[in-house]
Amino acid sequence: MAVHSASVTPERPHWGVVVLLYFLALVVGAGSAWLVVRSQLDRGGVGAGPWRTSTLAGSADADPYTRAVVALGALLALNRNETLYFLASTDSDGRALLSRCRYRISGTPPPARWWSITAYAEDRFLFDAPGGRYSVNGRTVPLGAQGQFAFESGPNAPDAASAVAWLPTPGDRGLSFALRLYNPEPGVAADPASLAAPGIERLGACE
Repeated sequence: MAVHSASVTPERPHWGVVVLLYFLALVVGAGSAWLVVRSQLDRGGVGAGPWRTSTLAGSADADPYTRAVVALGALLALNRNETLYFLASTDSDGRALLSRCRYRISGTPPPARWWSITAYAEDRFLFDAPGGRYSVNGRTVPLGAQGQFAFESGPNAPDAASAVAWLPTPGDRGLSFALRLYNPEPGVAADPASLAAPGIERLGACE
């Protein structure tokens, strides 16, 4: 008697499983790329007070990692003689910046044709700030009697009697400031660490 073996048809993977595995592969790949890029943030970096800048960004020596960091930080790196970028993620006492805290940023105007300071959330995007106030610059922040500038940041506006400029940072999120110097003086462009950088002082307890 002939014995017929039953043919077994391999089960095809469920499309939901395939999609899930594909998504997990994308997440793992993107995550590893993110970690590599984040690990390069301090490469070629120098400090000026709480601010840091890369000596590679905007130079001919910038490698793919540095260019990825520039893209990650949403910065358009021009030649360093044209623009210098400094980032601060801590205050002058080394404490992490938080949007729910109030800060006073003050100092001597940076030696450049034009400068600005912009507030970013931890994802490197702008805050949903009231009135579209995302940054201050040398034209919007008046100088005091000693030739110093000062402004405050935080979730709530300063007292109405205060004449200080305000940069709103709503919510409870991470915070960083970007200082941009357009056409900086040659000495600072050659040696960014020589910048007399603005101080970042926390005012009182965080709300």
